[in-house]
Amino acid sequence: MKIAVYPGSFDPLTNGHVDVALRARKIFDKIIIMVADNASKKGRYLFSAEERVEMAKATFAQYDGFEVVSTEKLVVKEAKKLGAQALIRGLRAVTDYEMEYQLHEVNEFIEPEVDMVYLMAHKDQAFVSSSNIKEIFFQGEDISSLVPTPVLEAMNRKFNK
Repeated sequence: MKIAVYPGSFDPLTNGHVDVALRARKIFDKIIIMVADNASKKGRYLFSAEERVEMAKATFAQYDGFEVVSTEKLVVKEAKKLGAQALIRGLRAVTDYEMEYQLHEVNEFIEPEVDMVYLMAHKDQAFVSSSNIKEIFFQGEDISSLVPTPVLEAMNRKFNK
């Protein structure tokens, strides 16, 4: 069975993330969405790890071949423990490449048996990032076409909109 882990903070999960995950599922038998709870970002998340996991579970429940987990540990080490052959990463623009290249080198050093697979965002999703979603939302704009329904509902509940 070909297994890949798609890691991210997913704060919040966007339709761009979902698009990358669904396209990765065409390549792999199973995709594990790994909600990473980075210690260096503690206190800067909009949603707790538990909330982000619940939103991801609600989003991917309708699809076969997905699992959602969370970790505070090194993603590549956790992926190896879960039997994954690859980490999935989405690229929106050339500016993502520099960071992803450095991350690739670190991950290859730590776990050379876990490959990195990059999928380009569709052009209509290239501007969609979690940071942009938050900014647009807090400025009062409609984000319903940019995030899955469970995320929109959670944001509206959390911020009384």
